[in-house]
Amino acid sequence: MEELIAGAQDLRIPLTPEHVAALQHYQVQLITWNERFNLTAITDDIGIQVRHFLDSFSCLLALEAGERLAGKAIIDVGTGAGFPGIPLKILCPGIRLTLLEATAKKVRFLRHIVGELALKDVQVIHQRAEALGQEPRHRERYDWAMARAVADLPILLEYLLPLVRIGGRALAQKGEGAPSEVQRSEWALRQLGGQTRRLVPVDLRGLTETRYLVVVDKIAATPIQYPRRPGMPAKRPLTEA
Repeated sequence: MEELIAGAQDLRIPLTPEHVAALQHYQVQLITWNERFNLTAITDDIGIQVRHFLDSFSCLLALEAGERLAGKAIIDVGTGAGFPGIPLKILCPGIRLTLLEATAKKVRFLRHIVGELALKDVQVIHQRAEALGQEPRHRERYDWAMARAVADLPILLEYLLPLVRIGGRALAQKGEGAPSEVQRSEWALRQLGGQTRRLVPVDLRGLTETRYLVVVDKIAATPIQYPRRPGMPAKRPLTEA
């Protein structure tokens, strides 16, 4: 796990032996399950450590000075095999984590790995984001809604912002096209009650491309018509005509 430890140091994130042991077990389980269920295209040790674990850790760069995640309600939308949510839970065990995933085989793996790692205060939900965003128990209940590699930003915001309380934030992990995606999202932000806070560039050990964290403030209630029914955000993104 040397690449992981060194990369975490680059991000100024100290890893304890307990963190490393948990992440190593996670890696082994992911590789084992992936042989049967095709959970991720990234299957080599270094790829998992950099593109899954370190990439998840980088979400902590979105925090303001002195800000902590302990006690916060966080939802990871379209989490797949648990990224970024589970690595963040390993580092910050005090968060109240919800993992949202629509694919059944990935939900089975999530429930398995949450049990294997004995993670407390983690809820795994098999649901689409459009449906969950209309449920009173989840709508505007979260301090942070996070996602990576799920959809273009105007679409993704319609998944995330209905779940975020006023005063909370959404976080989208994006690639080099993030600045242009943010520009194309201004109309969606106005419709959904959001406002761009900042873009945080992220350089990860072993990757040549710069990634970005797009941080959005929830400044007003999301109108009740959003999110629209499943499939509509992707079919008709909220971009100004």
